[in-house]
Amino acid sequence: MNIQFSKSLRRAAFYGLHALVRMVPSAFWRRRRLALVEEFQAQPPNARAAIEKRVDYYNRLSRPFALSPTAERVSAFSSKNKSSAYSCDFRRVTAGLPAEARVSYLFGDVTEIPETPHFVKSRPVTEGPANANSVLLKLNSIRHYCFVEDQIPFAAKKPMAVWRGKSNRQHRIDFARRFADHPMCNIGCVRHKEKSAQPWHRNYMSIQEQLQYQFIVSVEGIDVATNLKWIMASNSLCLMRKPRYETWFMEGSLIAGYHYVQLKDDHSDLPAKIEYYRNHPDEAQAIIKNANAFSQQFMDRRQETLIAWLVIDRYLQLSGQPSKTRRYALAEPA
Repeated sequence: MNIQFSKSLRRAAFYGLHALVRMVPSAFWRRRRLALVEEFQAQPPNARAAIEKRVDYYNRLSRPFALSPTAERVSAFSSKNKSSAYSCDFRRVTAGLPAEARVSYLFGDVTEIPETPHFVKSRPVTEGPANANSVLLKLNSIRHYCFVEDQIPFAAKKPMAVWRGKSNRQHRIDFARRFADHPMCNIGCVRHKEKSAQPWHRNYMSIQEQLQYQFIVSVEGIDVATNLKWIMASNSLCLMRKPRYETWFMEGSLIAGYHYVQLKDDHSDLPAKIEYYRNHPDEAQAIIKNANAFSQQFMDRRQETLIAWLVIDRYLQLSGQPSKTRRYALAEPA
């Protein structure tokens, strides 16, 4: 299938689905919420524990809090002057909430922790609950959760590293400048807002084209790296420095040497890492297997919906608001 047509079809399906969400009565979503919670309660203890662990990760709030004066009633939410992608996802996960429910949210690439609890797409990675006021939801999913089927085995791929990304941050430009002409790499920035072409600029490459390489580098932009999700679901090895920001994908929970290959902050050890895993393909494929297993948990749509609702449910409970799914109490995060 033509790549551009496939992308257009995916976007049409995304926005078509969310148009239907707005047409369905709230009573339907309330019943669906209760049904999913009942399914959750009926699951074996280990399955419930895995779900609760993710809820704890996204919503680290553990004490009652006062809503921000700017909190909005969900029933009055308007997408006017807001990103349509964020708005569609937000409407979907808040559908069926009590009409009087009020929440605070920040759309876009959020890199700072708000003073009061807000729903966000991204937040800084911190030790412990220091980022608790940043409550994660799966927002802008049309951009960040594009998983593709990779049918090329690791051994059949080009034994080189590849990366493409906007030149929207200095560390990306420095990375591209360092490795643009390296014989072990196909690396470069896609021209962003520069007035003229630069030596580190390279042509756009599709995901399918990048999957022809054994090693794919993930470089954070304003917040997280969009490509991390599809790399970790592929048969290529992910190389990146330690994540500074995290989203619904729980980047801060990834383990270096187990889920990905960690690079130095300046990426200077990239050639050495490529050489090592060229010579140790079994180790590379073990990391890829672990990355694939990690990615798999985000592909169960019913479970993703349940977890989002439980994240919101905790927010409502701790802010002293009624919740239609308040059928049990989650343990406080450690």
